[in-house]
Amino acid sequence: MFEIIEKRRLAHLVNLFRIEAPMIAKKRKAGQFVVIRLNEHGERIPLTIADADSAQGTITLIVQEVGKTTALLSDKDKGDTILDCVGPLGMPTHIENYGTAVCVGGGIGTAVTYPIGKALKEAGCKVISIIGSRTKDLLILEDEMRSVSAELLITTDDGSYGHHGFVTGILDELISGGRKINIVIAVGPIAMMRAVAEVTRPHKINTMVSLNPIMVDGTGMCGSCRVTVGGVNRFVCVDGPEFNGHEVDFGELIMRNRSYLKEEKMAVEEFVYHEGSTCHTRRDA
Repeated sequence: MFEIIEKRRLAHLVNLFRIEAPMIAKKRKAGQFVVIRLNEHGERIPLTIADADSAQGTITLIVQEVGKTTALLSDKDKGDTILDCVGPLGMPTHIENYGTAVCVGGGIGTAVTYPIGKALKEAGCKVISIIGSRTKDLLILEDEMRSVSAELLITTDDGSYGHHGFVTGILDELISGGRKINIVIAVGPIAMMRAVAEVTRPHKINTMVSLNPIMVDGTGMCGSCRVTVGGVNRFVCVDGPEFNGHEVDFGELIMRNRSYLKEEKMAVEEFVYHEGSTCHTRRDA
């Protein structure tokens, strides 16, 4: 059992959980993730390790409520437990002093860019961060990203905070303005990561994206997280989660991520209307 030491609301349908997991906290590196299972009848889901404290033996997970399992997790509170938490999994982010590194976080993807930006700063990089959300109320980790960034730029789709527009618009302005950028690391919705890769492609800027496809076992056995990168089949759970954004077949990734949309919708509807859940999925529908 893994005890929840802290739970905190960050934004609408987004919660921070600090979990007691000393062995994972000791070994975790930026870019890695865990696979959790809430109970013996539950599904396994991957969650990025947003932060860790080896001294206190805790890891931090940031969770957006999007389906049945994340709704069940969101109903938990401090003192509750999670049955399984396996990790750290995946390849850590390659960290070195690149020079100027741009970290782009879209929505919940900012939870992934934060530990990467922190590690890049510690390696001596000049970190420029661009984070965005649909509205101001959905923005997360602004203070944390500012603490690891030489420059923080914020966008909202509706213009309610920061720059009115998308993260790609700000990135394009930086490049067009003559900024020397050595690497871009983008994390967020698939469409956003693909758009970032297309902005940097003509300029041949090294661009890494962190993928989050359907995943079951997290060990490369099941093959559900297969992606095509540079024309070669790769498995995100063991070969990733980060890949060259200019080589990812985003079209295939989008299609594969939609494989179980019908079943996912049915699971949520059954959970909400037949199991009497008090989750936000129902309250805010």
